[in-house]
Amino acid sequence: MRKARAKKRYLAPDPKFNDPLVTRFVNNMMWSGKKSAAFKIFYDAVEKVSESTSEDGFQLWKKALSNVMPEVEVRSRRIGGATFQIPTQIRGDRKVSMGIKWLILYARKRNGKSMAEKLSAEIVAASRKEGAAVKKREDTHRMAEANKAFSHFRV
Repeated sequence: MRKARAKKRYLAPDPKFNDPLVTRFVNNMMWSGKKSAAFKIFYDAVEKVSESTSEDGFQLWKKALSNVMPEVEVRSRRIGGATFQIPTQIRGDRKVSMGIKWLILYARKRNGKSMAEKLSAEIVAASRKEGAAVKKREDTHRMAEANKAFSHFRV
């Protein structure tokens, strides 16, 4: 076991928007260490969002990400031989992490030619509170609401 909690490492901001959240998103999207390819996909997707909606693509991406981030989740806890799904609030860092992962996962599952097209389509859908990533968030919230009766077991 650790003596002290591990220090939080801070990411360098991306070159275009100067935002560390973009770097975090790209790091999650990256495959086989191909960071420049992942940045190109992200920037192309943001550009496609700007063209299709005639709004700022970067701001729409931020809005989409905030629409995907969950507030509560259920965690399994074993009490007296039975396992209960207990709804718990999510830390800010984990919220962002889950939102990013869901946005990328459901963008990859979409139909389309390139990853940039798929990602831009998912960003536009999420910014309108539609799409698979937002549905995942709603399902997570619904699950927590259904198990609200067990919230007194929370630690």
